[in-house]
Amino acid sequence: MKQQENMMEKFDFLLGDWNLESRIPESKHSKAATGTGTGTLRRALNDKYVYFDYSSSMGAGPEGQAHAVFAWDAKAKVFRFWWFESSGSFMTATCNFINDETLFLNWHDCLLIQTFQKAGPDKVVLKMEEPNSEGKYVLILEVVFSRK
Repeated sequence: MKQQENMMEKFDFLLGDWNLESRIPESKHSKAATGTGTGTLRRALNDKYVYFDYSSSMGAGPEGQAHAVFAWDAKAKVFRFWWFESSGSFMTATCNFINDETLFLNWHDCLLIQTFQKAGPDKVVLKMEEPNSEGKYVLILEVVFSRK
């Protein structure tokens, strides 16, 4: 059985410092918007966790920050994810790698899904989607990560 440290190696393609470009299509959640930001993903606490620190601004709006934590749950054999925003909002997700370059998140208490997918040696694309009335998933957020 793999140790927790080995499981956290799956995040290697995400680790580092990133410039972020966000695009939000118009939806029931928000008006269309674009934004920029920065993010850092790093291992922490003896490689037991991966932290994601995020800062962004959408258009002329205020800057927002978030802190997230990924951890391996050896008993359930899935990764756990906690997302905390400077707005006071927080969410949780269960996630796992569907291949070596794609992390899939299933958000709890809602119908949102999200992927982090490697799109090149210095590029990752995050997509958040939700089901529409026909049962098809539609994009509600896309963030392009470009390595600094």
